[in-house]
Amino acid sequence: MKKSILTVAVILLSFTAVSAQENNDEKRREGPPSVEQLIKELDKDEDGKISKKEAKGPIKKDFKKIDTDEDGFLTKEELEKAPKPKRRERPENK
Repeated sequence: MKKSILTVAVILLSFTAVSAQENNDEKRREGPPSVEQLIKELDKDEDGKISKKEAKGPIKKDFKKIDTDEDGFLTKEELEKAPKPKRRERPENK
């Protein structure tokens, strides 16, 4: 009986820890991602820069604008200097 209660308690604590981690991840995702997050998510070959093939979304669309040295890769410095995408306005609740 004690083992069963202990097992259930451990499982509940595990779920609580996982749930808390997921909530923290969601809070970090509010707003635009940081340059470091972008590189971590997009840099599939882990060379520290993003190629046109690795780029997605607005970064892919504006790749030529962001790639100021025209070498075919986006570096941390280029991403930091990139123009920020405009936010869409939310409709007012009436």
